[in-house]
Amino acid sequence: MSTVKQTGNGDLFEQEHAQPRVVRRDGITDAGLAHFQSAYPAETITKEDLFYYVYGLLHSPDYRERYADNLSKELPRIPCVKTAANFWAFSKAGRALAELHLNYETVPTYAGAKIDTGGKKLTDADYRVEKMKVPKIGKEYDRSTLIYNSKITVTGIPLEAYDYVVNGKPALDWVVERQCVKTDKDSGIVNDANDWAIDTMHNPRYPLELFLRVITVSLETMKIVNSLPKLDILTK
Repeated sequence: MSTVKQTGNGDLFEQEHAQPRVVRRDGITDAGLAHFQSAYPAETITKEDLFYYVYGLLHSPDYRERYADNLSKELPRIPCVKTAANFWAFSKAGRALAELHLNYETVPTYAGAKIDTGGKKLTDADYRVEKMKVPKIGKEYDRSTLIYNSKITVTGIPLEAYDYVVNGKPALDWVVERQCVKTDKDSGIVNDANDWAIDTMHNPRYPLELFLRVITVSLETMKIVNSLPKLDILTK
C-alpha cells in the first residue's frame, strides 16, 4: 500500500499554495483480495491483513526454499495456505515483522551487550566513528565483539543476531558497512555517518546505538521467523 500527495486537480492556473490532497493506493487488487477471501469464506479478511500475510510469508524459510528458483527469475508467487489458522499466523507474524523493520531506529538497544570504554568517561566527541571492525582471533572473526573505534569496544554480541540476513548479508554487517566515513572514488564526495548522526539525528551516539538496536531487531525477527508455521499450501 502506498500514499501519495497530489495538489488540486492539475489546473494550469491553480494557486501554488493549494493544500496537498492525500490519495491512498492499494498495492493489492480487489481480485487478489477476493481470491483469498474465497479460500477462507468464514473469515473477514481485509487488504491490510493480506498485505501482512504476504510479508510474513516472504520471511518463511519453507517458502524461500520451495520457491527459490522462481524468486531468482520472476515476481514471487503467493499461495494460499491450507488453513485459516495458518493464514492468520502468517498475517500476525508479518504485522509484527513490519513493526520491527519500520521502527528499527526506535526499538530498544540490546541490553545484553557490554560497552567497554576502558573505564573512561566519554564525551560526545568520543562516539565519532571512522570504520567499525570485527576483530580476528587467529584466522577466524570474533563476531561476538565489535571494535567501534579506538575508545569503544562492544562485547557480548549474540551470534544468532547474524542469522537475520537482508539482501544476502546480515543486517548487522550492513550497519558496519554504512556507518562510517567513506570517500567515493569517482566523485571524491565524502560520506560521513557522523554528519547524519549530529545534524539530522541530533545524537552523536547514533551509529553505536543503531548497531545495538539492529541486534534487537535481528533477534526478534529470527524469533518470529522461527515460530512461523510449516508451509502447507491449499490446492484446488
